Order: sequence, then structure tokens, then C-alpha cells
Amino acid sequence: MQRRLAAILAADLVGYTRLMGVDEAGTLRRLTDLRQEVLEPLIAEHNGRIVKLMGDGLLVEFASAVDSVACAITWQERVAQHEVSHGANTNLQYRIGINLGDVIIEGSDIHGDGVNIASRLESMALPGGICLSEDVYRQAKGKIETHFENTGEHHLKNVAEPVCVYRIAAERTTESTSALSSDDQPLTDRPSIAVLPFNNMSGDADQEYFSDGITEDIITELSRFRELFVIARNSSFSYKGKTLKAQDIGRDLGVAYIVEGSVRKADKRIRITAQLIEVATDSHIWAERYDRELQDIFDLQDEITQTIATLLPVRLQGALVETVRRKPSENLSAYDCYLHGRWLFDQTSGQDVAALKLLKKAVEIDPDYAHAHAYIALALAYSLYTVNPVGKDPTAAALESIERALSAGEGDHFIHAAAGYVYILCGMHDLADAHSSKAVSLNPNDIFAMLSRGYVVSYLGDPAAGVEQLTNALRHDPHTPAYFYEYCAEAYYMLHDYEKAIEIYKRWQNPPVHMYVPLALNYAQLGRMDEARAAMQEFEHNRPEEADFASYNAMHTRMCKRANDAEHWLEGYRKVGLAV
Repeated sequence: MQRRLAAILAADLVGYTRLMGVDEAGTLRRLTDLRQEVLEPLIAEHNGRIVKLMGDGLLVEFASAVDSVACAITWQERVAQHEVSHGANTNLQYRIGINLGDVIIEGSDIHGDGVNIASRLESMALPGGICLSEDVYRQAKGKIETHFENTGEHHLKNVAEPVCVYRIAAERTTESTSALSSDDQPLTDRPSIAVLPFNNMSGDADQEYFSDGITEDIITELSRFRELFVIARNSSFSYKGKTLKAQDIGRDLGVAYIVEGSVRKADKRIRITAQLIEVATDSHIWAERYDRELQDIFDLQDEITQTIATLLPVRLQGALVETVRRKPSENLSAYDCYLHGRWLFDQTSGQDVAALKLLKKAVEIDPDYAHAHAYIALALAYSLYTVNPVGKDPTAAALESIERALSAGEGDHFIHAAAGYVYILCGMHDLADAHSSKAVSLNPNDIFAMLSRGYVVSYLGDPAAGVEQLTNALRHDPHTPAYFYEYCAEAYYMLHDYEKAIEIYKRWQNPPVHMYVPLALNYAQLGRMDEARAAMQEFEHNRPEEADFASYNAMHTRMCKRANDAEHWLEGYRKVGLAV
């Protein structure tokens, strides 16, 4: 076995699937021209060798780490120049990852961990950006004039030891965000803002849910403004408990403004501090402290939200869209139960029965609490997914709860998004279509509304459009948890793109046990029966005592508007040995 030390550059085109869907022939022609006119001469100029083309990507070998970095920087500059005449949504952009390591020689091809790490680094890069390992950084620093940003150690897929990753990002990439999917798109040029988790200063860890809830409500209120691009909750919360500079977080998330603050709750009083930071200058544009009686909490949140939106130093086009606010409840006990129940639901992916108990307690206190009814419906409906339904079949109870939510919360985008999700799980296709569409029209910036719409569209019979919608939603959230990609995985299954679905399912480090079932289905459809059986064995080893496959199969069958989609799921279940 022959080995050698090499600098390996892995490059991948951003949004290839989307671009091909828009103009297949044109995209292939432009990609070929770009490769022949720009990339191949550039690689030769820096003493590199194209090892192979990988669809829309390239694997390149260099004898020098310095040459590889210099080539990558010029690569991104020349591609940007080449594509300057195209619009932001159709221009060609690459992500690049570079690693220095041993490679195994096999003819003209190379293999091994050195190559695998380069590929993983490429997936972490921003569109138009470059990520490189610490070994490459050590060789290049002081020899190339550029800014290297240390992003810390990362655990890469199928790599035993953590890797310290450095990033090179040109100015034009700072408006973009990294995501798990290669089909993402650059963020818009609207004023962009991230609200970091407010610190719980109450000295009581059990009150963590309250400070988290305050933060989430401010994010929700800001996201109602169509003129703002608001980073989703999961990205913001990835910085919870970390001490980082606002400028570093801003660059990481691709935002111009950061909101941070704290919450101190004691007896019947609350103190909230908040400050707005401009990332580019690291300057405090606004800071305020609010001391209130607890019953003023909703007015206080509105005041903070309005102030942040008004003080953004960007000239907005036209007046801000009037915020549609529906107070969750004037009863603070109900609100407290709701916040705690929602927090538990999100922390446990809907698998903690205590969350459902708290949500039910909220509606006992306030029978017209729309958001609490909606979360109850979500918890009941999602229990079918976990193969451990609440009761024999929670469908009827979920429908009753979502109808209560709609009655009390008409005009609220979250309520309609939840309705879309619940109705599709219940096989009520027309209602799912109507409500998920309305949710997006009410608040196109809300990630849950967009996810609900993409999910519904997939099961209505257009999984390709569903993938596009879901990808558009997830690009708002560069640090979104892997389980949100479950929707994408199912859409890819219906597109018969089993490899892509498997890739998504494999992102879970500690997946919920029910995820092993659809993973097994995808392996089975590819004929990889050993892996399918291994996935099912993992499920059987940890399955809930009351696992109900009859309800699970019935759910998937009724969700599909097209009979062939339903049969496709049933075919997969048969292949892994499940009775249908």
C-alpha cells in the first residue's frame, strides 16, 4: 500500500440541486465553462492536480499546503468575478475545505482520512468561503496575507479525534450562513439580527425555562417584521452558556446586529436588561433596564421588540409591517405553565410526557390559550411518530386541540403552521394545504411556518417542491438541530433519493429510537439489507414497550395524498419485516 503526504482540497458547488431544477442545461453549460476557463488553469498555476470530478465538486491534490491555500483564495475571487453578471440566486459559488495528511495511492485516485477530513471541512465552509485544518494553517500562516479565524475544535463525522478548524471568509461571504444541506442559498440583504439567549440571573436553575421563553417570544415578535431577517431560535440558542465576542458570533451567523440581555425573576417582580450591538463596530447602539411588576410582562416584551426594530440603523423600505400580536394569556400562571411545557417539549423532541401535562395545566387555567392548545395538538400528533402514541390513537384528541387553537388564535401564523402539521398527520390534505399556506403568508420569516409548509407540500405529492421549501426554511438556521432535518429526509425518501435521506438521518449523534425505522427503510430500498437489519435491531433493542406499528403505518398511509407515495412507504416497511 503506497502512501504520501499531500494537501487535499475538496470543493463543492452550493445549491447544485436547486440550480439544476431551475435550468439544467444552462447550469451544466456554465459549470463546464467555469471549470475549463477558470478552475483548471488556476489549479495548474498553483501546481495542483485534479484527482477527480465528483458531480458538482472537485478533489484536488497539492504537494504544498501554501499552494493549496493560495489557490483556494484566488479560486473564490475568480469565481466571484466570473459570476458577477448573474443574480444572487443563480450565481455559482463553491465551498472549499483543505486538509494536510497522509493519503493512500490507488492509481490516479487517493483515499484515506486525509481526504475524508478535507471533505468534512468543505461542508462546514460558508458559501464562497474556505475551511482548513490546523495543520494547513500552521504551514500557511505568515506566508499568505489573509485573515484566519479559529473556530475551535469540531467533532467531524467518521473522524475519531476532534479537529481544530480555521476559516477564511471573504467580505462577500459574511452575508451567508453555513448549513447542513448543500442546497442552501445566500441570505437576503435585509437588516439581519440575532437574539442571543437571555441569561437567567434568578439563581434558580429551574427558572431557566422562563428566561428562554422570554428570548423566544422576542425572536417571534421580531420575525413578524417582513423587513427584518431574524436568525431562528435554534441558531441563537447554540451560543447559550458560551462566552464569545459579539463580533465573532455576528460573523458566524452572518448578521449585522446582536441582541443580548438578562432576566431576573423574583416573587412578583421582574428585571429585564437588553442591549443592541452593531457587529461591525462592536458598539452598543442601545441598552436599557426594565423593572416591572410581573403582570406587565407582555407590554414589556412588546416595548423591547419595538425599540430594537426602530433603532436598527438601516433605512427600511416603507413603514414597518404592523405586528400582529395575540397575547398568549393575561393569566401569568397559565403563561408560566405554557413556557415550561413548551421548553420541555423542545428540549426532549416531544418525548417527555411532563411537557404535555404542563401544557394541559395551562389550558385548564386559561381555556382560550391558543398557543397551549396548539402545542398540545403537536405533542399528541407527534406521539404517533415516536411509535408510542398517547392512548390507542391520539388523532381525535389532536384534532380537537388544534380546532380549539384555531378558534382562539385566528390570524396567528404559529397556530396555522401547527394546524398544517396536525392536519397532514391526520390525512386531511385540503385543510393542511390551506393552513400551512396561510401560516407562511402571515409570517414568511418564521422557520416553523416554513417547515410546516414544506412538510405538507411533500405529502401532498410534490416532494421536490417540499425539499426546496424546507431548504429555504433551514437556511435561516445555520445551527439548527439535526432532528429538524427529519422533514427533509422524508421528502428525499419520497423522491427515491435514499442516499440523501440516509445522510440526513446519520447526522443524529443520539437519535430518538424511532428514527432507526425510516433509516432502515432507506437502506432496504438500496438493497443494503445488512445495514437495514442493524438499524431495526437498534430499534428493537430500545423500542418503547407499547410500540404501535399499526398506528404508525396507518399514519404514513393517510398522510400521502398520492396512492403511489403511500405504497412506497408500505413497500419499505415490508422490506424490513414490519407488518402492514
